[in-house]
Amino acid sequence: MKESTTEDLNTSDKKAIQSIKISRAIWPILIGVGVVGYLFWKQFDINEFNKINWTTGAFISIGLAFFIMGLKHLSYATRLYILSEKQFSFLKCIQLIFIWEFSSAIAPTAVGGSAVALFALAQENLSAGKTTVIVIYTAILDSYFFVITLPILFLIFGPEMIRPGMTALNFQTVVGSALLIAYIIKVGYSTLFLYGLFISPTKIRRLLSALTSIPFLNRWHQKALVLGDDIVLASQEIKGKPFKYHFSAIMMTISAWVLRFLILEVLILGIIGGLDKGWYIIMELYARIETMFMVIMFSPSPGGSGIIEGVFGDFLHDYIPIGVALIIALLWRLISYYFYLFAGVIIVPNWLNKILKKRHLASAIKK
Repeated sequence: MKESTTEDLNTSDKKAIQSIKISRAIWPILIGVGVVGYLFWKQFDINEFNKINWTTGAFISIGLAFFIMGLKHLSYATRLYILSEKQFSFLKCIQLIFIWEFSSAIAPTAVGGSAVALFALAQENLSAGKTTVIVIYTAILDSYFFVITLPILFLIFGPEMIRPGMTALNFQTVVGSALLIAYIIKVGYSTLFLYGLFISPTKIRRLLSALTSIPFLNRWHQKALVLGDDIVLASQEIKGKPFKYHFSAIMMTISAWVLRFLILEVLILGIIGGLDKGWYIIMELYARIETMFMVIMFSPSPGGSGIIEGVFGDFLHDYIPIGVALIIALLWRLISYYFYLFAGVIIVPNWLNKILKKRHLASAIKK
């Protein structure tokens, strides 16, 4: 990338661009493939694999999984279209979701793609207030999906939805403690953002400032002040929005997450079978998949690569024979994760080049 094309970018913009460098896609691919290769060597059972009946239905389920993935993408794009109040065309929303998903795929799961989302939306002539609303409000909606649905699912299915054979909720196990910590973090920051966005943004700004004034948190003080300012700005923008605005965004959030989990469920039911076991078992499988996502939500690896493949078989061994779990895991990750890595390699450079050329041209005109 030539120096002349980036000289007018501020520090945060440069960091955002650095975070979506195509070379960053190599690491999650290497990690994922490495873990899958090791687990294939340790766990693959040719006898269990031969038991799979690769019927037309199995291949239809793979095609259906791709179709559901497309619907999930469109749900996220529709949410962006709603939250931007149609300032983006729907096609532009589809493109931006590709960039958003790509940035999330190459960032640690605990970090996500929010910084890139802010940068991407800011390049599309969207006001600072609306840009901040979209990023913060989507974080709230996504978090509250888990905060609300997980307790409901637990009331229906009990501890069995957490781990196979679990009869009592035990937070002393690795999975139990990871689930509890992830849930507390979700409740904490989503409620903080919700209070700041709709009730008192200035109080949240003061709270963030006070917390990061503590000596061992002082290194994040400046970022906390920026976040506080963003919340104040977003709060001013979102006030007075009609009920339809919020309801539509909530419905698209629910749709996107449910479809995300259904991708894996369709693959399991289509390849391994289980439709004959009844709706309760099918819904319990959905609950297990959602719980698995929650447990690995704060994975340190890019897009949870390696971690997800590693825990997959253990979480679902009562539904999938351990010897073939990696076949399902690999298909699922190819459809729902690696697809965005490969698509991003094509879409992101073209989009970024257009942005930088536009910036450079605007700079040249000013001079």
